[in-house]
Amino acid sequence: MKHKIFNTIAFRLTLWFTGIFTICSGFVFLLFYYLATQTLQNQIDRELTDQASKFTAIIRTNGLMGARQLAVLEAQAAGEKLIFFRIVYPTGEVFASSRMSYWKNVHVSQTALQKLSLQKLNIFETIEVPSTRQKARILYSYVASNAILQTGIAMDVYSKFMSAFKLVFISAMGFIVLFSAVSGWLLVRETLSRVETITRTAQNISGSNLEARVQGTGNKDELDHLVITFNSMLDRIEELVKSIREMSDNIAHDLKSPVTRIRGFAELALVHEEGLEDYRNMAANTIEESDRLLDMINTMLMISKTEAGEGDFTFKTVNLTDMIKGACDLFAPLAEDKRISFVNEIADDIFVEADVRMLQRAFSNLLDNAIKYTPNDGMIRIAAILENRTAVIRVMDTGIGILPEFHEKIFERFFRVESSRTSSGTGLGLSLARTIVRRHKGDICVFSHPDKGSVFEMRLPIRNLKII
Repeated sequence: MKHKIFNTIAFRLTLWFTGIFTICSGFVFLLFYYLATQTLQNQIDRELTDQASKFTAIIRTNGLMGARQLAVLEAQAAGEKLIFFRIVYPTGEVFASSRMSYWKNVHVSQTALQKLSLQKLNIFETIEVPSTRQKARILYSYVASNAILQTGIAMDVYSKFMSAFKLVFISAMGFIVLFSAVSGWLLVRETLSRVETITRTAQNISGSNLEARVQGTGNKDELDHLVITFNSMLDRIEELVKSIREMSDNIAHDLKSPVTRIRGFAELALVHEEGLEDYRNMAANTIEESDRLLDMINTMLMISKTEAGEGDFTFKTVNLTDMIKGACDLFAPLAEDKRISFVNEIADDIFVEADVRMLQRAFSNLLDNAIKYTPNDGMIRIAAILENRTAVIRVMDTGIGILPEFHEKIFERFFRVESSRTSSGTGLGLSLARTIVRRHKGDICVFSHPDKGSVFEMRLPIRNLKII
């Protein structure tokens, strides 16, 4: 269980949150500590400098003897354990001092005297008093041409303040680490709870249960966009699964009939055994049904490849007018058999960038359906015009029509309206036609009502350089 917790995003984010918060807080405390120490030290240095100024003024008026008396009085007034004064010659010899019983182990630094003689500037040192293990701030300063003042202040108050500050710092950092860890964990868990909801929803989804969805919050944040995307993906998956199931049912239905007929032909030939002619008829019928199966399979493969962008398309400039007229001439005998009249309203010289072979097949499927579902003595009108650099082809018939709820369904693979199942066909023609036209960056739509005929409209851009 612990191993799983350590591997969670919540734990890692909490660790990052705590670490960053602790580092930032520590930096702020250290900066404050540095500023506080510098402020206190500057205050002590100013106090020492003020004392040196006093001695300089006294020496100018009363001489070194006046400085001696001032050293004693100042030490007594401030406290002999708090401050001391020494007046020494540049050689280091002591001329006068305050009472030094507490400061007896503090000696005159020859190094400081040398620096002072070279730089002629005040020299500050921080030392540790050997007898008391306490720190003191020492100043060496010229108070006369032949006299140097060594004065020092005990840093007890400074040390106590720093000790208290360190205690507060350690306590505050402990609280900050604990607070940042707890608050970070709660915030991360609250944020990731919606991710866990998405995960549980995904785990509960199965082939028979695709209705589950994640509820959005409406906050329009990143997680809400993730929920919307996830639900859209589920909608698409559910739609694809339903489509696959329907297609499987339709495939099974459409494959069952030719296979059954092939088996029936073989069974009849075996039962009757009247002669070679029966076997020839059986072979012919078997070949015919096999061709229908192969055509169905090849059409399915073509649709799949075209939808995946892998179809073998060769685009070049095509005279659409000639292609439509040629297809009409090809299907004219079928229309004559049903006494269907063709009416052509085709504009001259319409050119498009297309694969003529594929486009012929798409248009032929529309024309074949129009003839198939138009009753005897009906009429089919073919129109082709240019609209805003788009070629528009309309196939209008006086056939049985299509209910509005099936206008999109008829373009799905193997879908066939019940009224059309008595006619021959595989249910792949319209699906293939739309796939081919969409590969040309165009589209096919239908306008129809039952018993009032149908209008199939094919729209193609006259130039499609993106595809080429």
